[in-house]
Order: sequence, then C-alpha cells, then structure tokens
Amino acid sequence: MKISWTKEAMINLQQIEDFISADNPEAAIQLIDKLISLTKDLGKFPKKGRIVPELSIDRIREIIYKNFRTVYAIKKNSITILTVFESHKLLSKEDIEKV
Repeated sequence: MKISWTKEAMINLQQIEDFISADNPEAAIQLIDKLISLTKDLGKFPKKGRIVPELSIDRIREIIYKNFRTVYAIKKNSITILTVFESHKLLSKEDIEKV
C-alpha cells in the first residue's frame, strides 16, 4: 500500500518542528523523524493504530507518540496521513472531511 501525506499534515509537522526548535533544534529533528518513522510500516500493518475515539470510524485511525497524535485514513489501496497535532486536542469530523 502506498502511504501519502496531506498538505495539512506536512504543514503541521513543520509547525511542530519550528516551535520545538526555538528551544532545542536537535530534539525537534528527532521528534519529527520519529513521528514520520512510526508511519512507515502502515502499508503492511494498516490497523496498527487505534480507532480515533472521537469518531469511532474503523478506517480512521491514529498513532500516539508522546504528546502527538498522527491521524490516518485507510483506503482501498493506500494510507493517507491526515493530520498531526497535540494530543490534548480533539479531532472533529470536519477536520477529516476535507480528504
């Protein structure tokens, strides 16, 4: 399965990196690398992540790492990373309907 990232997800990663870089550039790079690496095997294991509790839709799942949620959609022949955000926030259907 092909894995792709939405523009929103890429922008969110950049904003996270920029924010953390202000205090610790090395930690920012390590965090972003880790968030990306956690998605690498989704093509083989698409149900690796848990179902997003706010939505309860089987094809919309998330991987949680530290204080961040990486939300993705399982499609017929692909995985789309929808967004990455801080775990204290909730995801709404409007956030994913754009995809």
